[in-house]
Amino acid sequence: MTEPTPERADAARNRRKILDVAARIVAAEGAADLSLDAVAKAADVGVGTVYRRFGDRAGLVFALLEDRERRFRETLCGPPPLGPGAPPLERARAFLHALVDLVVEQRELLLLAEASAPAARYASAPYGAQHAHLAGLLTELAPDRDGDCLADALLAPFTPSLIAYQLDERGFGTDRIKAGLDDLLRGLAAGA
Repeated sequence: MTEPTPERADAARNRRKILDVAARIVAAEGAADLSLDAVAKAADVGVGTVYRRFGDRAGLVFALLEDRERRFRETLCGPPPLGPGAPPLERARAFLHALVDLVVEQRELLLLAEASAPAARYASAPYGAQHAHLAGLLTELAPDRDGDCLADALLAPFTPSLIAYQLDERGFGTDRIKAGLDDLLRGLAAGA
């Protein structure tokens, strides 16, 4: 099996610049009107470069989400309670709370991704990583339980449209969403 060709330094710089510019545009103007043309112009690269790299708007959106998710995963190796060293219940709680913040922060992008491919979330690398991390913690917490199924159940409330509904329509704050997740975790731990 051959190793993948390493990315050229200029291509890596352009990719980083494009993602940084796109993230700034989304933060300043929202995701609804994100266009590859505007990103190319603001990044001072040719529009063909953006299209070749990301394919289309959905590709750019997923790349933005994956970039942020990669940085989020790095925090899971940091200090406790999110990182190693804390008991599994504390780590699971910290993980779910951080995930609420991540979803809220990226809500517009996640809603775009969900609208373009609703089931793609479950086949994505970010969901796979989140699921594996949480399932491991739940298996450690309750070895006699089905950690894989429970991880899916605890990640289900993170569907972007549900989070948006809770925040926008029901008026929940992130503290209330986190408290509900805490209740679910405590119930799981009590039955362990």
